[in-house]
Amino acid sequence: MTKKILFSCILVFGITALLTAQYSQKLALLKYNGGGDWYSNPTALVNLALYSNQNLNTSIDPEYEVVEVGSSDIFNYPFIHMTGHGNVIFSEAEARNLRSYLQSGGFIHIDDNYGMDKFIRPELKKIFPNSELAPIPPSHKIFAQHYAFPDGLPKIHEHDNKPPEAYGIFIDGRLTLLYTFESDLSDGWEDEEVHNDPPQVREQALQMGANILQYVLNGEVKP
Repeated sequence: MTKKILFSCILVFGITALLTAQYSQKLALLKYNGGGDWYSNPTALVNLALYSNQNLNTSIDPEYEVVEVGSSDIFNYPFIHMTGHGNVIFSEAEARNLRSYLQSGGFIHIDDNYGMDKFIRPELKKIFPNSELAPIPPSHKIFAQHYAFPDGLPKIHEHDNKPPEAYGIFIDGRLTLLYTFESDLSDGWEDEEVHNDPPQVREQALQMGANILQYVLNGEVKP
């Protein structure tokens, strides 16, 4: 079997799995190479799932899965979360696999925990060489799901006095990649004692996270 045929088979399998996954509500954390701490914030997705279940009446399994960039397993999940503070490297095969996942209807949320930005941007160009990260305005639907964020992305942790920014990559008008920058959003999802955030700040982080999940799991596709 040639590499081209093999990749086509994997892609077809992946698309089928992703379509099935729309009905299974389980989150995934992306494991990547390069030395960055992809495993940071280990309690974040657990707490976000529980919060969403309690407040949005979802039925998300709080036990998330870890998936590797180049694995066909990513096609089993409608939502993948990626975070860290350091280096990120995608091989050509991994970039191609992630591109296929996103083109097939998948969604990835990348949260810069301060330190990832200079590494992740070149890697995103491997995935979408002809696309640029576009600023997402506060008027976007993702900020007006169950919880209203009229000013856009909330600021969870302050490091350098810069405003929080949300960027996205769109495919045929569908937001398929959300990049949150200068916010530290997923730190706010962590167990309360990890960062000792004020209750209102942690609540903001969880509400924004719940909005992202609702946007994805409800099948919102337009900007």
